[in-house]
Amino acid sequence: APESLMQALEDLDYLAALDNNGNLSEFGIIMSEFPLDPQLSKSLLASCEFECVDEMLTIAAMVTAPSCFLQAPPGPEELARSRWHRFCHPAGDHCTLINVFNAFKAATANPTQPGNPEKWCCDYFLSCSALSMAELIRAELVEIMKRIELPISEPDFGSEGNLLSIKKALLSGYFMHIARDVDGSGNYLMLTHKQVAQLHPFSSYCNTRRIPEWVLFHEFSISEGNSIRVVSEISPHLFAELVPQYYFSNLPPSESKDILQEMINHLAPASAPKEEQK
Repeated sequence: APESLMQALEDLDYLAALDNNGNLSEFGIIMSEFPLDPQLSKSLLASCEFECVDEMLTIAAMVTAPSCFLQAPPGPEELARSRWHRFCHPAGDHCTLINVFNAFKAATANPTQPGNPEKWCCDYFLSCSALSMAELIRAELVEIMKRIELPISEPDFGSEGNLLSIKKALLSGYFMHIARDVDGSGNYLMLTHKQVAQLHPFSSYCNTRRIPEWVLFHEFSISEGNSIRVVSEISPHLFAELVPQYYFSNLPPSESKDILQEMINHLAPASAPKEEQK
């Protein structure tokens, strides 16, 4: 549909993938080297700047492969949640996926009993085929990074600086996927439109029963009960610092936008002319 095409072009423009003539920019050409959604490709390239490439490669592979969490039968559902709790990361679902992938890799590399890693996945209600696919996707992304001579930083997952860098890299691509809990009960209003969504049941926040106010999400699904999937808490100050101003100015009016505008005004240099700040 023409509307969908225009929206896609607008999104690419926000991601700096197009030049002033509507052609692919130099940055857009590099983005197109990766068989990923544009937002994910942008986040992966941004991770080179923030030196968290190793972690973003894992995230990109895990969100591109099918979901690794299996729908447990009604009986063992609580058992599945207790097993998944081992992987939950306080920073959110993206880091939780890194924990799952690293644990799967460890089970694959060091089989201590027959049936691993299949038995390990079965014990933790995880999909072995999805995790194996994520492993292949990650290896392919590493090869592309090497072919176009992009730097791959050393893994540093878990440090405070690394977690902040991961969120900055994610925000670089997914600043259009931000939502705010408007009533304290998990009803998230997305900044881009008036749609309200809830956390997907597989979210680590549902397992820890913590409801963050501001979140970045990977995708929105109407078919799964208006839910947002793969969600991580973000600081609105970080969003205000990194969001392209021309994107922010086109957001529909909302209380969330007013809150962010106050933060942007606070971040603007006091000596800058008012027209420049606007």
